[in-house]
Amino acid sequence: MYFYAARQPILDKEKKLIGYELLFRDGVDNVFPDIDGDEATSRLIEGSQFNFGLEDLTDNKPAFINFTLDTLQKGYPLLLGKDHVVVEILETIQPGKRLLALVKDLKEKGYTLALDDYIHQPVWRHFYPFIDIIKIDFLSSEAESIKEVIEAIKPFPHIKLLAEKVETHEKYQLALDLGFSYFQGFFFSKPEMVQSKTLPPSEMALAELLYETSSVDLNLKKITEVFERDVNLSYKLLRYSNSAAFKRRAEISTIKQALIVLGSEEIKRFLSLLFAAQVAADKPAELIRLSLTRARFAELLAISHGKFRDTGMAFLTGMMSLMDAILDEEMSSVMNKLPLANDIKVALLKDEGLLASYLRLVKQYEQANWQNANEIQQALGLKPEEVPDAYHDAVNWANEQMAVFGD
Repeated sequence: MYFYAARQPILDKEKKLIGYELLFRDGVDNVFPDIDGDEATSRLIEGSQFNFGLEDLTDNKPAFINFTLDTLQKGYPLLLGKDHVVVEILETIQPGKRLLALVKDLKEKGYTLALDDYIHQPVWRHFYPFIDIIKIDFLSSEAESIKEVIEAIKPFPHIKLLAEKVETHEKYQLALDLGFSYFQGFFFSKPEMVQSKTLPPSEMALAELLYETSSVDLNLKKITEVFERDVNLSYKLLRYSNSAAFKRRAEISTIKQALIVLGSEEIKRFLSLLFAAQVAADKPAELIRLSLTRARFAELLAISHGKFRDTGMAFLTGMMSLMDAILDEEMSSVMNKLPLANDIKVALLKDEGLLASYLRLVKQYEQANWQNANEIQQALGLKPEEVPDAYHDAVNWANEQMAVFGD
């Protein structure tokens, strides 16, 4: 039996990750509407604590979890450490004395409390002294109703506002202008919402590579592994291998192939130049983490499927799949700059081919669309028990790489 959950990142004004909202799903063959709120919360807590590990799901960041009145009364938040969870009070719960008593008790125990999908009613004012975060749905809320909430909480400056379902840059800018502190939903939707256009590679990764390349005989396997851990370096390597000096070389399907094309002397020159030219800059860490997760998940699918002689091609497809958002640039423009194999470009630009099928399955897992995931999995002929394990392994692997090379 498997535990299924999706996670959606929550970011601050600097686009730094502050936590994840965890979303329960009932396996590949089921969909969320078949499970009521009480059961969903119960099974999410059970699974995240005992099956997968809450820290693995959230990379040691707080988990935002929805709680119904029944699960609050049963004390389910107390099963999770106060530093590991933000208790989201569902919008379907009616404010009253019973709920207020539960909220006060949790606050006294040190828990962080949020009102989910908040729609203003004066009665909620009694709760404000104990509430830390108010979440507002920007997809369905009008500007006037949002301003009404802002006015109501003015006497309670400790309350932070979280904008969720922010789908456009305009809505994101509006939330910023209105003084919102946290944001959910915009970060992966449109490239223009990520401001960083340069990718400074990890200093630790560069230092490790410089050390590895100081030997006469290069350890190609180890060097490839370092590049595969760092999407920044991989992108710069591919750009460099596509420069004028290498125009007549073969198209590239894997990171290892790009290194072979360059040769040891050119690799050393490339890394030295990169190290000397590096400047400090912020990088969108959560996009990097997701790129790594996609890369590893796609690779594991390819290994299980057994259709590729070199599964590094699937890895590179997954890693490059968010490069448009990372660079704030159209994917077609990004692909024109990189000497990638045609199969990879077709997958990323036209959503065609076996690599594109892997990527579609990866995306369905990210969005917890288990029914769609199951259809793709069956069409590919993948073993159903191997795919959830591959996703969990990919999440863990990406978290480990981010921990080594810094968020």
